[in-house]
Amino acid sequence: MAKPPPKRLSDLKPAAPPPGAYAKASPKMARMKPGKVLTAAEKAAFLASRPDLKPKG
Repeated sequence: MAKPPPKRLSDLKPAAPPPGAYAKASPKMARMKPGKVLTAAEKAAFLASRPDLKPKG
């Protein structure tokens, strides 16, 4: 007696439709705050205070 092939989750779920170019953000993504972008002066001050982050070479 042959064993049936294992079921995959992708076999059980219908295929999701492709998202549009500007799909609405999911609730979790909508709650996330945008990241802060450092100015050049802020970045220089941060790297000066963290000598362990200096590039090797």
